[in-house]
Amino acid sequence: MISAFRALVARDLTLAARVGGSGALSLVFFLMIVALVPFALGPDLNLLSRIGPAILWLAAVLATLIGLDRLFQADEEDGSLDLMTGAPAPLEVVVLAKVAAHWLTTGLPLALASPLFGLLVALDGTAMAATALTLLVGTPALTFVGAVGAALTASIRRGGLILAVLVLPLMIPTLIFGVSAAQSAIGGTVPFATPLTILAALSLIAAVVGTLAAAAALRWSE
Repeated sequence: MISAFRALVARDLTLAARVGGSGALSLVFFLMIVALVPFALGPDLNLLSRIGPAILWLAAVLATLIGLDRLFQADEEDGSLDLMTGAPAPLEVVVLAKVAAHWLTTGLPLALASPLFGLLVALDGTAMAATALTLLVGTPALTFVGAVGAALTASIRRGGLILAVLVLPLMIPTLIFGVSAAQSAIGGTVPFATPLTILAALSLIAAVVGTLAAAAALRWSE
């Protein structure tokens, strides 16, 4: 199973490198949101720095949705998903590998780029580091939650809007604790470790539940 997992991750990473698309689009979308919000709020740097982590997290949630509808749909269209379903490796391993590859090309770049984008919302060094860490810990939860919606809409053409409606409410707890952890690092009353631990627990729970639920949804859609 480990070799199958590695092969599937390498396959999806290779396809992402050749075709491009969701990873680069997510970064561009992330940058657009972070760049536009200061124009809407005005030149108040104190306000921007105070709500900066929330802006970055909201932008990350929306950017994560880019390309999620194609997570399983492309393999459904070309028949690859049928071959993966009939392979000796459990379908849960296939789902886990594809979600891991998607996070490596989408969620991880968002977390790594967040300190740079934090300059646009007047964050200091501590706030940038805290926000980047919370995104690194929390974006896997967003991806696994999105994978469930992607599996449910894999057989639906242009299911991106349905996917967003399905998964956005489920991403709210991750958004809340992600913003709370970032805010606590820059002067909140709650210790930074408390919401960060809850955020890590949400990612672990989403990894287990999301993998099982996505695999079940793919079996159900056959």
